[in-house]
Amino acid sequence: MAMELNLVLLRLGIVFLSSLVFGIVRHRLHKPIGFGTFVFVALGSTTLSIIAVTIAPDGPLPLLGSIVSGVGFLGAGALIRSSDKVLGFTSAASIWIFAIFGLAIGIGEYLLGMITYGIAWLVIFIDMYLEHRSIGAYQKKLVITTSKLIPTTEFDRVFSGYTHKMLSIEVNKTEEKMTVVFLVEGSKAEINHLSKELITQPWFGSCKVE
Repeated sequence: MAMELNLVLLRLGIVFLSSLVFGIVRHRLHKPIGFGTFVFVALGSTTLSIIAVTIAPDGPLPLLGSIVSGVGFLGAGALIRSSDKVLGFTSAASIWIFAIFGLAIGIGEYLLGMITYGIAWLVIFIDMYLEHRSIGAYQKKLVITTSKLIPTTEFDRVFSGYTHKMLSIEVNKTEEKMTVVFLVEGSKAEINHLSKELITQPWFGSCKVE
């Protein structure tokens, strides 16, 4: 038996507005996935969920399970691989969780769906804070090239007050220069201040922030 039209529109409307707001925020933050992806994934999951509970009300689990597994492949496409790390895990996971959100609303589990939606926002806010502070996975990598050979204690002096870790050091005796890679935690303003402080050093050659 087909579901009543007003009920279908209610569920699709909830999912559309919720995923649109979330997607626009992620879009404005210049994340790998645009707002349309969240809307399409959530609406698609909701529609398939409605179909599943309509045509197989006694056993919709096989159809519902295929939604979750299918979206996993889509989320994998959001990952961006650089030379030394993989980015986009939050975006990939958010696609998957919005498929779950759409599924929950589609089968009429409004409370569960909205709790999931609220938790997704909480995680994003925490993620934004960590990114703003360049903490954890959002640490910045500084590649510093010196104009002459210096003791490593010089770096310790400049980096005092910053949470940092030396990843590698390359010494070129022929050209009398060093290339040192640091992982540094700090806000954008703090990283900018550190870069300006490095420029004032008599041994400074160049610096790249990644």
